[in-house]
Amino acid sequence: MQQDKALAILKSGRNVFLTGSAGTGKTYVLNQYINYLKERRVPVAITASTGIAATHMNGQTIHSWCGMGVKENILQVNLHQLADRKYIQKNVGNARVLIIDEVSMLHKNQLTMVDEIVQHIKENFEAFGGIQLVLSGDFFQLPPVTKNEETTREKFAFMSKSWVDAKLKVCYLTEQYRQTDNELNEVLNEIRSNQVSQTSMSLLDEAVYTKFKAEPTRLYSHNFDVDRVNLQEIENLAGEEEIFVASLKGNQGLREMLQKSVLAPENLILKENARVMFVKNNYEKGYMNGSLGTVTGFSSETGYPLVTLNSNRTIEVEPEVWSVDDESGKTLASFSQVPLRLAWAITVHKSQGMTLEAAEVDLTKTFEAGQGYVALSRLKDINGLRLLGYNEVALTVDGLALKADKRFQELSEEADQQFTFEELEKRFDAFVLHCGGLINPREIQKYKDKTKAKKNKVSTQDQTKALFIEGLSLEAIADRRGLTTGTIVSHLVELKTKNPDLDFDHLKPELIGIEEMEEALEAIKARKNADDFFENGIVRSKTMFDQLKGKYSYEKINLFKLFQ
Repeated sequence: MQQDKALAILKSGRNVFLTGSAGTGKTYVLNQYINYLKERRVPVAITASTGIAATHMNGQTIHSWCGMGVKENILQVNLHQLADRKYIQKNVGNARVLIIDEVSMLHKNQLTMVDEIVQHIKENFEAFGGIQLVLSGDFFQLPPVTKNEETTREKFAFMSKSWVDAKLKVCYLTEQYRQTDNELNEVLNEIRSNQVSQTSMSLLDEAVYTKFKAEPTRLYSHNFDVDRVNLQEIENLAGEEEIFVASLKGNQGLREMLQKSVLAPENLILKENARVMFVKNNYEKGYMNGSLGTVTGFSSETGYPLVTLNSNRTIEVEPEVWSVDDESGKTLASFSQVPLRLAWAITVHKSQGMTLEAAEVDLTKTFEAGQGYVALSRLKDINGLRLLGYNEVALTVDGLALKADKRFQELSEEADQQFTFEELEKRFDAFVLHCGGLINPREIQKYKDKTKAKKNKVSTQDQTKALFIEGLSLEAIADRRGLTTGTIVSHLVELKTKNPDLDFDHLKPELIGIEEMEEALEAIKARKNADDFFENGIVRSKTMFDQLKGKYSYEKINLFKLFQ
């Protein structure tokens, strides 16, 4: 099925299972649909089976959204308790569309629990409380992680009665966007069909000799190997460490979810020449989740890392915010950190959802069917693969998943033939109205313009300036902006550079080391080196940092500069 037909079926309000091989654009179609719903003010719950997948979608885990947590089953008393929690009542009560991404990693019992919770809170005993259910995923990828030894028949979500009750229309995407018609795509298709040819195995065997101009990211099946490689590589680099500490705010349970799921570490240790990977999309700044680069320095003003991408473009990497928001856009919890992680190595599990230009892959310790498929499908073509080796598990897929996939393809063909675009389009407006949304083009455009105006009203520095003028404290400004205090301080230093007469006294802290900093500033002034200062006479942060031999962070130095 083509993407536009799948999107039309989604817009018609039918329950959908969106699937297809890696690289066919499942996330793209979901994002198109999410934007469509948001523009029409239709309340949509964006969730995923894992925290990593949830952060890719700017959503939250299905476990936290409905309150089931790590429970293995739901009792009647649990349903009543959840209904009494305002947060859960609001989540479930308001939603008219529920999206669950990476459903292959959702246990069938968990899907049943979601169904029971939504029915109870909605007081509607149709499947999933009568709201539209959209499941997305590929059962050839990683299965649910369980403590007990269970067969996939006991784990896979499509074996749940709730899956059957939902009467899902299957949309099996077939057009490949990551791998075009090339040799790697053929290998992946053969793995999916459980019929890997000798030709494909020879291609994989030859991939051990692949050479790259720059060292690629290495993929391993176990965390131990990843941690070992990254730690060894960062220790081998010369130069001083720069440590970036994440800022977490909001609901404790959601904070913990973000801590576990955001790929940027809480304490990010970098050095010049460190190999790094971006772990968030920011198209405006020119990087995507999975973009690779090298730390080539640190900003003399903010201290933030300067990363040169493989394309030779250099970016100053400022902190980004991962958040869990409610339907009204209010932030419930946030995790702010420089969106990087060391990238000499990552696990296959954490690579799911990424697109890599090149990778060195070790599948010799593969322990789960689907791991090899996930690792290989991160790449665009065979020339980007250096395969160190693989065991007999690496090229296998689960037998039940294989049977189910064939049936999903058949059901998708039936749906493709069953619905014409004209028939589907007749239901678009009716479904939006049913959800309480907007269908008048002028109202939709007015809402879009209003939303866009809010986002683009002022620059990030000007937003900080407005809150500073209001007289807010440094912490209050950071909280309102959802940024770290370090970022806010860098904004204020830039503001002072442009407006030296501004009074920052209401922000003045009890700054430890202020005497040392004053002495350092006097020493710098005594040198009379014009390069140490801006044209307006303010000392450069890098100059102060070097003079103090790295004893104080850039944030503390910038705070000092506000009051020099």
